[in-house]
Amino acid sequence: MKKYLYPLLVILAASSYGVVSTIIKLAMGSGFSASEAVTSQFFIGFCIAVIIFFLTNRTKISFKGVKMLILAGVLTGCTNIVYGHSLNYLPASLAVVLLFQFTWIGMLISCITKRQLPTRIEFISILFLVFGTIPAAGLLDVDITKIPLQGWLWGLAAALCYSLFLFVNGRAATSMNTSSRLVFVSFFAFMMSAVFQSPEIIWNGTLFNEGLWIYGLALGLFGMIIPVFLFTIAVPKVGLGMTSILSAIELPIAVMVSVILLSESVTTIQIAGIIIILIGISLPTILTGNLLFMKKKAEKQKSKNNSYMLGEYKKHIS
Repeated sequence: MKKYLYPLLVILAASSYGVVSTIIKLAMGSGFSASEAVTSQFFIGFCIAVIIFFLTNRTKISFKGVKMLILAGVLTGCTNIVYGHSLNYLPASLAVVLLFQFTWIGMLISCITKRQLPTRIEFISILFLVFGTIPAAGLLDVDITKIPLQGWLWGLAAALCYSLFLFVNGRAATSMNTSSRLVFVSFFAFMMSAVFQSPEIIWNGTLFNEGLWIYGLALGLFGMIIPVFLFTIAVPKVGLGMTSILSAIELPIAVMVSVILLSESVTTIQIAGIIIILIGISLPTILTGNLLFMKKKAEKQKSKNNSYMLGEYKKHIS
């Protein structure tokens, strides 16, 4: 059962990210801009991280290995900023598809750093994810002939930033406790958003006087605290390649939450795409589990045969 714990944490972290787009849409429906919502996400996320740190730590914060945490925070902020910028050129469905290219980009980074090719199971799983993302995001109804080059580049840049975040988050400051890492990552993510988004919401009354904090609290939890906390624990155990595959659950969750909270319609083709993605996510776990089961069964049978042969040998010599 323990072998499923860390993959489950990755799935929960990615599922948490899947809620974010719907919360931002709800905030926009209440009169706030996407930029304001994202800024509130990182500011309140940082505040929550600080509270968690002081509640769970009795020692001073350590700065050992902080350089990698700075990079993790910057990449977190960059992913949101670049993805938001891609929406200026792309329809939402195509932007999602380009963002989800992190599945094979993450696998590529993993192969380069480990200097080994993906397993056959991982390769087949990636194919399922790539082909399932297109119908699941509703891209089949989009005319892509008039999409400018900038849109494609910004969308792929968002996927690259997210892949690098997963990579760095799995390696950053393993000697530092999780709550300390969370403080650093959330702080530098907020700094990135403050530079490029809408920091004025903090002092002009928009955040607290106009009710944006409600959405910021939800965004801070689902878009910062929960995923970063869980990824920090699970990615080093699962590995970047498998993390990239399991994180594809974000798209089905995003579609389902938008249907529930925004009453958006979902087509049969989208449902088929979601099913393909779920198959792609499940394949590595199921097939690897079966291989381990067969291996243990063979080892058990071998041990049983050896015990039997030893018993026969003892009878013979006696």
